[in-house]
Amino acid sequence: MPLGSAFFLALVLSAPPPAAAESVPDTLRRQTQELLDAITFGRPAVWERYLDADARYVDESGNVMTKKQMVEDVKPLPEGVSGSIRVTQYDAAVHGRVAVATHVDDENEDFHGHGVHCQYRTTDTWMRTPEGWRLIASQVLALRTDPPALTLPDSLRREYCGRYALTPSIAYEIRCSGDALEGQQTGRKPEALRAEAPDVLFVPGRPRYRKVFQRGADGRVTGFAERREAWDIVWTRVP
Repeated sequence: MPLGSAFFLALVLSAPPPAAAESVPDTLRRQTQELLDAITFGRPAVWERYLDADARYVDESGNVMTKKQMVEDVKPLPEGVSGSIRVTQYDAAVHGRVAVATHVDDENEDFHGHGVHCQYRTTDTWMRTPEGWRLIASQVLALRTDPPALTLPDSLRREYCGRYALTPSIAYEIRCSGDALEGQQTGRKPEALRAEAPDVLFVPGRPRYRKVFQRGADGRVTGFAERREAWDIVWTRVP
């Protein structure tokens, strides 16, 4: 073998193996983190690059935005506000030219010296194009958590204990047990009750709901409104 050929072969054999190509889920996760960083630092060009021309973006408030609206909405944070958003729990399923991904976006914000922590569950739909993977749809849901609970005075806590009717056959009983409250609807298991504020109770693990107590002119509890967001189902106190 000629010396030159032997030297070339030695170089080939000693060279490190080529880097493995980035997987589609890894690519999409990386691009997703770039998009979130762009929100933090006010870089609309990143959204201009990765959003498909006909993309639809639904934010945590339910607003539907086009690419133009979303790009225009990406601006630097105002003075006194800083933070970061980190992609977690990322999962993507690839279906040919389309991929559907879900992830939790963990946001930590400093709002004029006050710490704020929020999490969002996002579902993204990506499409492979000649220019690379482009986001064609996204929907963001704000993840809810239980509010802080406070301790009620014994006298106030006892005012809630009793039986409340929704229909002649469906009732909800609130029982006092020491310094705790327990509720139970007809045909269901008992559940713990906590106070968010005076006359406002919640069930741990069900942050969409509140029990807002109603009082008559004499100040006595007459029932409660079971509130889910802005809708009330009213239960009336019975003897």
